[in-house]
Amino acid sequence: MQGGGCADRLNRYQAARLDVRARREQMVPMDREGLAIETQTEKIVRIKKELESVPALPGVYLWKDKAGDVIYVGKAKQLRARMRQYINFQDARAKIPLLVEQIDSFEYIVVDNEHESLVLEKNLINQHHPFYNADFKDDKSYPFIALTKGDVFPAIKYTREKHKSDTKYFGPYTNSRAARDAVDIARRVVPLCAASCPDWRELNRRLERERAAGRDTMGMEVFLTKDGSIKPCFDAHVGLGPGACCGQITPEEYRANVARIEKFLAGNHTDFINELTCEMEEAAQDLDFERAARLKARIETIESLTDKQHAVSARNLNADVIGFFREETITGVHVFMIREGRIINSNEFILNRGNDVPDEDLIRNFLMRYYDATTSIPHEVVLRTLPEDHDAMAEWLTERLASPHGAHVRMISPRRGEKAELVDMAEVNAKHALMRYKVRTNYDDKRINAALMQLESALALDKPPMRIECFDISTLHGTHTVASMVVFTGGKPDKNQYRRFKIRAELDEANDFLSMQEVMQRRYRPERMSDERFGSKPDLIILDGGKPQLNAALKIFEDLGIDDIPLVGLAKRDEELFVPWQDTGPVVLPGGSASLYLVKNIRDEAHRFAITFHRELRAKGMTASILDEVAGIGPVRKKALLKYFKSMKRLREASLDEIKEANIVPAETAEELYSMLESVRASRASGEEKEALS
Repeated sequence: MQGGGCADRLNRYQAARLDVRARREQMVPMDREGLAIETQTEKIVRIKKELESVPALPGVYLWKDKAGDVIYVGKAKQLRARMRQYINFQDARAKIPLLVEQIDSFEYIVVDNEHESLVLEKNLINQHHPFYNADFKDDKSYPFIALTKGDVFPAIKYTREKHKSDTKYFGPYTNSRAARDAVDIARRVVPLCAASCPDWRELNRRLERERAAGRDTMGMEVFLTKDGSIKPCFDAHVGLGPGACCGQITPEEYRANVARIEKFLAGNHTDFINELTCEMEEAAQDLDFERAARLKARIETIESLTDKQHAVSARNLNADVIGFFREETITGVHVFMIREGRIINSNEFILNRGNDVPDEDLIRNFLMRYYDATTSIPHEVVLRTLPEDHDAMAEWLTERLASPHGAHVRMISPRRGEKAELVDMAEVNAKHALMRYKVRTNYDDKRINAALMQLESALALDKPPMRIECFDISTLHGTHTVASMVVFTGGKPDKNQYRRFKIRAELDEANDFLSMQEVMQRRYRPERMSDERFGSKPDLIILDGGKPQLNAALKIFEDLGIDDIPLVGLAKRDEELFVPWQDTGPVVLPGGSASLYLVKNIRDEAHRFAITFHRELRAKGMTASILDEVAGIGPVRKKALLKYFKSMKRLREASLDEIKEANIVPAETAEELYSMLESVRASRASGEEKEALS
């Protein structure tokens, strides 16, 4: 391929590299203090030498950039060995080369055990918000229900505030309406002051003045209004408030109500209902029917709420079930809060920078962030994959649970049964949460536009590749060889333009090189290029298989005289793009970039389309030849069998009894046919296994 198109791209590419080199040479390689700037190699050597003094003890390490900003926080059982893995590039995560390139210095903190390092790591991440640690996608604050435990008469409120030490929080809630509804229901169940009540705020100000003056804060003068009277607030009139503003309840009685609200918000409804039932019966025995009626109404409110909640377990399950659904750069998370066997709340989150973070780190970082924010700690955390330090994390959660009965938090990963089904359900909901986020933010369109622009730049194209054609070969030892052509228009699959090719060349063994040449010849010969059914000329062609496939296509394009369609070969192992106008090596798209995600998506679709066609042909060929080989089945019976079973697929799946019931062939012939079909199924399964491994 020696035409002008390729030469122009080569010239542009080389000119861009020369321009960058020239600008680099013009720069003064000195820092602000006049010292020579060290190269990347020199920096690595320096850091390796500094790491020799790091102890082989558990602790937390902080990588910093040249400005001194913390860019990554991690923990380790053995600091020196773990930190060396970064500098020696022994960590396979995609983000490591980019991280190491920015590292200029480090700090570390030695601790006594893994549990301490976990807590310290969490606190440092919250303090520094390092770029390379996984984080929530959006920076919005999440709503909580709060109890102002520092006040004499604690109030309940809906809030998004930063956590205060004298306030207890329940949540987070990702549905603000659900949080507000929970506040209203809680106050109907147990009367409590609302932080939004002006009378409650005025009472707090008076109490503060009395405290400052050293007087009795519970004297009746505290509750007097300006005219000397005592007037209850509106909430106290309608039964939502206990009348703290007018002295109708003592602080001790009020604290009992607060404890009940905490139990209710934590989801412990059964004990709470039993407690209210006992009080109702006592009130009825004392002939206090008005109070008994109020208590009965509260019990009915809780029971109606319980009816609305989803019962998921016959057992008294107390657990958080967490599901993750991950794409290249973002991840959806769904949390089911299950108390007393019922889902009392569910929350969903979107995590950022998913591609650069392994699954285990992503899960671990989310758990640390989530359980640092919430006070509702379950007895079990159920999820698909456990982080490596799950024992230390369970110890930390047990410490936060602070159960008076000595209960411990367990982290489990079930493989079957009820809890495994709950994880499946959480993962399905996580997928839908991610889909809703993408629709709401127009995520896919923005990402596609960025991907096309990045490909234009990385591959030195004349324009963004609005039409991309990708080819893949599928074969099994040279038999039933096929090729697929998938088309992406505007970065999205254009399935009406997909095409399938049967390779006509007779091959004794797999030969992807010759197969690709045949496909290129058939697709891009002049009569096909002018055929409207094949659509417009592509802006970019991607060949799955790397440099060998690229060379095969270039030979055909040279014979056809085509020099204005860019060709690239995609290597499967490292996702490298080989281009004909660069001899220094392949183009490597940045890990986690929109362009890499698009290229991999196109490649995977071409592979799926090819393998599906290959399996169809192989299945038809095997079944047809089987019918010809079975003694006693001639053309008439063969036609009758296919007519009776409607298709070859149904015939392959038929049981021996079903073949006999068709009454087309004798019983002995039916048994021989079924035996042959069994061998076909076994052979097909073996072939699919080989394809999966290849």
